[in-house]
Amino acid sequence: MVDLNAALRPADAGSLQPTAARPPARLQIADVSLQYGGKTPTLAIDNVSLEVANNEFCVIVGPSGCGKSSLLYLVAGLTDVTSGTIRVDGRPVHEPGSDRGMVFQGYTLFPWLTVRSNVEFGPRRKGLPKAEYRAIADHFLEEVGLTAFADSYPAALSGGMKQRVAIARALANDPSALLMDEPFGALDSQTRTVMQKLLLRVWEHTQKTVLFVTHDIDEAILLGDRVVVMTARPGKIKAEVPVPFARPRSISLVLEPEFIALKKRILGLLHDEIDETH
Repeated sequence: MVDLNAALRPADAGSLQPTAARPPARLQIADVSLQYGGKTPTLAIDNVSLEVANNEFCVIVGPSGCGKSSLLYLVAGLTDVTSGTIRVDGRPVHEPGSDRGMVFQGYTLFPWLTVRSNVEFGPRRKGLPKAEYRAIADHFLEEVGLTAFADSYPAALSGGMKQRVAIARALANDPSALLMDEPFGALDSQTRTVMQKLLLRVWEHTQKTVLFVTHDIDEAILLGDRVVVMTARPGKIKAEVPVPFARPRSISLVLEPEFIALKKRILGLLHDEIDETH
């Protein structure tokens, strides 16, 4: 049995104090705010601070419109912060870079390239020799189970297969952090379960630092080492809930009483935020 007393006790919102068990942060988000302009300026994210350790799988959940995806875009360098700083491996983020791999909910593959060429794209742009970037692509295609489809084009693939290619392409760049914005949100429940199992296996092999956004609480607990709960807009960090379950994890974990108890706690935090918006 897992003792959930500590797991169900959220950390102070925005706390940057490291615990003894947590290694140094790979990703640092410090006092970050995002305001959209226009005639009526909108504060989307308000003074968010978060650290994600090396090899940690950190999941963000929150009500719709709270700024989850916007925060991920800030880390990716696709949007500029209004205030605050973001650092990866101690280096400030000002623009997109190969140290951050991004997987979107939509399928962002190059349709004119084969599956293998899509995965090779990043290493090839780095100027690696052909034999090296080909070996990297083949390795990650094997990781995601698509070796047999290496010469196919994206149009011939299912949605789940396209996301496998997107994950392989992001990992082929050997990023310091993998950023995932609801990557399985458009998939049917059966395919989503398959993809969750695949991502668990690939993450256990690669041990990448992951910042993952989802609306699915089961998915958040199943995948994450920690679940960060955000408030309604303007988004702040309301709670950080550690996930106490040992790895490797099985999909059947969702049926365990301890899992259900943790899910109820997170849902309670979210329902408070949803109620406050009505």
